[in-house]
Amino acid sequence: MIPHSSDLLRQWGAISGVAALAIAGEVLIASAMRDLGDLDNHRTGPGLKGFLGPVKAVLSSPKFLIGAFCMAFNFFAMLWALSIVDLSLAAPAIASLTYIGNAICAKLVLGENVDRRRWLAVLFICVGVILIAH
Repeated sequence: MIPHSSDLLRQWGAISGVAALAIAGEVLIASAMRDLGDLDNHRTGPGLKGFLGPVKAVLSSPKFLIGAFCMAFNFFAMLWALSIVDLSLAAPAIASLTYIGNAICAKLVLGENVDRRRWLAVLFICVGVILIAH
């Protein structure tokens, strides 16, 4: 049975939404952790008491909190996506789109040096998404 175009739009909207939330969460958390730097520098003393400094630093970062919210919301969006999309399509498509989005955002947002080998991997992943979609 061939899915109706509105069903396809709904399914790929769910897949794209889950991937977008994962990308946003991962990029925000990575950016927050880079802003904080080495967590050992936030230690307030030895032992368990010293561990509270890094925890406080991380939990007081707005970027980290928004990123964590995106990741939590991503989990519930994934549940919804799996209720309308076959796992054999949803899981690889979401993972692939997340990988592609992370590579693009690593370059454009975080200023990372994404080399040719990684761009080639992204190209192969794009081809893979097209293949599993048909």
